[in-house]
Amino acid sequence: MSSNNNFKNEWIDFIHNLQDTICRALELADGKAKFMQDEWLRKPDGTGGGGKTRVIANGNVFEKGGVNTSVVYGNITDAMRNQLQMDGDEWFACGLSLVIHPYNPFVPTIHCNYRYFELYKNNNVVDRWFGGGTDLTPYYLFPEDSIHFHQTHKTACDRFDASFYQSFKINCDNYFVNTHRQNERRGIGGIFYDHQRPTEEKNEQFWLNFAKACGEAFIKAYIPIVEKRKNTYFSLEHKYWQEIRRGRYVEFNLLHDRGTIFGLKTNGRTESILMSLPPTVRFDYNYQPQPNSAEANLLAVCLQPIDWLSIQQPTSVSEEKWAKKTNQC
Repeated sequence: MSSNNNFKNEWIDFIHNLQDTICRALELADGKAKFMQDEWLRKPDGTGGGGKTRVIANGNVFEKGGVNTSVVYGNITDAMRNQLQMDGDEWFACGLSLVIHPYNPFVPTIHCNYRYFELYKNNNVVDRWFGGGTDLTPYYLFPEDSIHFHQTHKTACDRFDASFYQSFKINCDNYFVNTHRQNERRGIGGIFYDHQRPTEEKNEQFWLNFAKACGEAFIKAYIPIVEKRKNTYFSLEHKYWQEIRRGRYVEFNLLHDRGTIFGLKTNGRTESILMSLPPTVRFDYNYQPQPNSAEANLLAVCLQPIDWLSIQQPTSVSEEKWAKKTNQC
């Protein structure tokens, strides 16, 4: 198995172009804040590469967020062999990772990630795989938003394999889970795939094209929800619940997320890795929402994932009309 530099460069170009496209769309939706870029290089400790960390904060819509890219490589350390089960000499990884935390509790948080990895031994590639996906973390449940988000990604998946959406939805539901809280999910899911290795039928170009389709679906899936909800009135109580749920987000990222663990174990840049954490959170002792409340409804869905695309919407409206419709609470 040999490394293909042309393919690696194509992947790197895709990741950087996706970063530019998404940042422009988010700035336009916010209307005030702009992304600030921090370009960084790894320390000269036997590893190399670098990345572009882009952060947005204190906007009209987005309280904090980041859209990061990295192209990094290095030697396999003992810690990586023991904790990440990597058997090789060197590694290469390139990807995009983003997390957006809106200010308004009626606008959901979103996470998105697409990456490519190679493992080398004796100067030969001994393993390569693709991973990625996106998931939505609302604080208040609007079924039509959830349906729109899932349908957009199913449409992208179906262009490549009709089995992908259902398989990757289940992966997502089973990955973003706080297992220490009775398997409570952090949101309403999306799609997630990992360790997808090229085959003759689905080669590296197939997986690159699939990642492109999913990455390009981000704007169509998320921005209409932002536009629908960003001017919704909210109270301090709504904000309080948002911060309770953000605490669950922090718990998952620090205790269970493989990307966070990989970044820290490979001597990654701490500021970029922890960019995903929200600006304000609450950790109230044994907090429980009021029964039959909107907050309890959200928690119920987090405890028991839903097949959103099996739900019939109350009225049949076009995608364009849905996106333009405004809900006030």
